[in-house]
Amino acid sequence: MITPEALGSSAFRADHGARYAYVAGSMYKAVASEDMVVRMGRAGLLSYFGTGGLRTGQIVSAIERFARELGDRPYGLNLLASHENPAKEDEQVRLFLRHGVRRVEAASFIRPTPALVHYRLSGLHRGRDGSVRAPHRVLAKISRPEVAQWFLEPAPRALVDALLAEGRVTQEEAALAERIPLADDVCAEADSGGHTDQRQLVVLLPDTVRQRDRVARDFPAAAGVRVGAAGGLGVPEAVAAAFVLGADFVLTGSINQCTAECGTSERVKDMLQTAEAHDMAVVPAGDMLETGARAQVLRRGLFYPARANRLYELYQRHGSLEELDERTARQLQRRYFRRSFDEVWDETRAYYEKANPAALDLAERDPKHKMLLVFKAYFVQSIRLAMSGSAEHQVDYQINCGPALGALNAHLRGTAWEHWRDRHVDELGEMLMRGAARVLSDRLGALASATRNRSSW
Repeated sequence: MITPEALGSSAFRADHGARYAYVAGSMYKAVASEDMVVRMGRAGLLSYFGTGGLRTGQIVSAIERFARELGDRPYGLNLLASHENPAKEDEQVRLFLRHGVRRVEAASFIRPTPALVHYRLSGLHRGRDGSVRAPHRVLAKISRPEVAQWFLEPAPRALVDALLAEGRVTQEEAALAERIPLADDVCAEADSGGHTDQRQLVVLLPDTVRQRDRVARDFPAAAGVRVGAAGGLGVPEAVAAAFVLGADFVLTGSINQCTAECGTSERVKDMLQTAEAHDMAVVPAGDMLETGARAQVLRRGLFYPARANRLYELYQRHGSLEELDERTARQLQRRYFRRSFDEVWDETRAYYEKANPAALDLAERDPKHKMLLVFKAYFVQSIRLAMSGSAEHQVDYQINCGPALGALNAHLRGTAWEHWRDRHVDELGEMLMRGAARVLSDRLGALASATRNRSSW
């Protein structure tokens, strides 16, 4: 009989001090909440706090709570790539190092950045046996194999040398950098909620595993990188399939939004509880609108998906707000923003004056960039509305979610876990891992029996 403790990589469990090779991933603006991380840690399961979009004080408060309530139990924090404002990454990494954060989930990275490399290399030293010891663990979420390459190899030499020249890493840390991969764990994120390339897990995961093994032929340390699976994992059968495909661990996200510990509003949870697997849509990602990056969101009962696509189309076609025809401009201000472009811009300008003066300077000189920042304000607004549970503006909720939740809802219908108030993040992990172990035991037992019967013919 297969047990849930036997699934996945024993090295993953040992390194993270976790009972299972199972992770609850981070979600923006503490949707993956403090309560979620604490509950998972107390159950001996690894999870990551959603730091994206939070103020420094909120992050510090969470770190202090985790240190106080979890101690050495498994937990980590999200490190979100900031393509528009790298200084934000630097600030967060300095904060993590100052407060002794030992694990990060690196999300939305296209390539290594100075901040990420700084975190990874900080504290590198030789063990008594001569091996390299890395006190800072990196789990990198990727959706393309070419991005995985960066995390399977050592940190780029140019970035290491630049950090050394700036005094942000020591001579020893810079010298040891070439002996370890940039990440300890790489998670192949398939048809997930939020940012997604909608790759199929049955293609993406084996491809990433093979890539890890190819890199290891020239750089043996890469063989120790664990490859995990995420996206579409809402029922035991899906989790079992991930392990059969070669996953060293599994990571869930969408399903954890519909739990008592999740940090979003009750109104959002009520909507998610009734979602079916087909109730999702892929739309432009607001934080990367100019690049055409995509995100998967809840569609049922919402105008947000259509409005997000409309804003992206207008950005593609026009060079400024002034180019919009009168009817379109009026519609956007009255129905999307519910205020004038001038009011949106005043708020946006006040934010960027503090957060990213360079982007503001560009917007003042480039009308198209100003339009981009104004349009991005709608995406920010839509997240705030969902988090607050505004009844008046429900149609504009941005709820990042993948089809895994719809599958879970169907699986739990008619059980004691049908309502989100009765769902707890650690219990979902137990249910999925124990269920996956049973599925594999049953399937392998049936296969062995069929093989014996054929051999006796």
